[in-house]
Amino acid sequence: MEEWQDILSRSITRVSELKTYFDVDTQKTRRVVNKYPMRINPYFIDLIQNRGDVIWKQCIPDIAEIEDPFGMKDPLSEEVDSPVVNLTHRYPDRVLLLVTDQCAIYCRFCTRKRKVGHKFVVTDDTIRAGIEYIRKTKKVRDVVLSGGDPLLLTDKKLEWILKSLKEIRHIDIIRIGTRIPCTLPQRVTKRLTKLLKKYHPLYINTHFNHPNELTKEAQIACEKFADAGIPLGNQTVLLRGINDDPDIIKDLFRKLLTFRVKPYYLFQSDFVRGANHFRTTIQEGLEIMRKLQGYISGLAVPHFAVDMPGGGGKIPLLPNYIVKINNREIIMRNYKGRIYRYPQITELTPVSEEPVTVTQQELFTEVETTVGAKK
Repeated sequence: MEEWQDILSRSITRVSELKTYFDVDTQKTRRVVNKYPMRINPYFIDLIQNRGDVIWKQCIPDIAEIEDPFGMKDPLSEEVDSPVVNLTHRYPDRVLLLVTDQCAIYCRFCTRKRKVGHKFVVTDDTIRAGIEYIRKTKKVRDVVLSGGDPLLLTDKKLEWILKSLKEIRHIDIIRIGTRIPCTLPQRVTKRLTKLLKKYHPLYINTHFNHPNELTKEAQIACEKFADAGIPLGNQTVLLRGINDDPDIIKDLFRKLLTFRVKPYYLFQSDFVRGANHFRTTIQEGLEIMRKLQGYISGLAVPHFAVDMPGGGGKIPLLPNYIVKINNREIIMRNYKGRIYRYPQITELTPVSEEPVTVTQQELFTEVETTVGAKK
């Protein structure tokens, strides 16, 4: 048994085990766990510094999960866009294939609470059916492996899936969505990275939500992937009481770059049943993005997106920098709130006309007068 398997085997899955760590309400916690399974491995639970802290909230069951009536069982309508079980084909050239229903921890905000932790939801037969669908659907060029957590599979099973996909000629890239570098970094072994290197071009999107998760072990795991030539992105979920603060997000994204991980998405929390208490407003997310742009490296600024209920897909949102736009000019507000004008190229400007030289200050002054902005 490898180290990561030993750690996983000692995970907390029952309320009686949890009570050896914390004094929780047995009756309420058991009600939650009976509906939404619990798993917290020893590595991750040791990151909890105080009762109710940012790690606690992500992994300790909360009675709000079953008492709050809001949300949808399948908020992203994955089942609607599922031509075969456990495969979602929403975008023309890519599919998402679930290859496991197990994770190193069961996040309390998970968008797939309906599936994750419930054994036998994903089987070898459903994986084979998904691979066969991909083989027959030639417009598919990009496969995202998800779950559950694909890297919780054994090396042998993971290689079976990767090899099967790589043999399909019309597949260009494979992506793996995993929280393993954050929740069980010991799983990232030399053997695993050697295996993954065989299937380039391969990309990994991981999932860190708070700087407290950026441990030395997590850094080593990320660097092993990077050293294997695997590009790393991060998908953070905006969570009330955990990371809904610009300074926390700045710190997280800056440090991720030092781990050689590119912040890829900041997601609005999904409208999933049992996780409404984690949701923030869209305005809060936009304000956080406004306080990132211009204040940290562009490498650290992700897309802010909402994965729309009803299967609308990911819609990127940005702070509104455009004040006015027409065929003559676009007037924009920069990250400091200052207003600037950028001339358009239009058919209204004769080709033979001599260029007019205007200083930046003149542009700013003119627009300030027009828009009524304050310096």
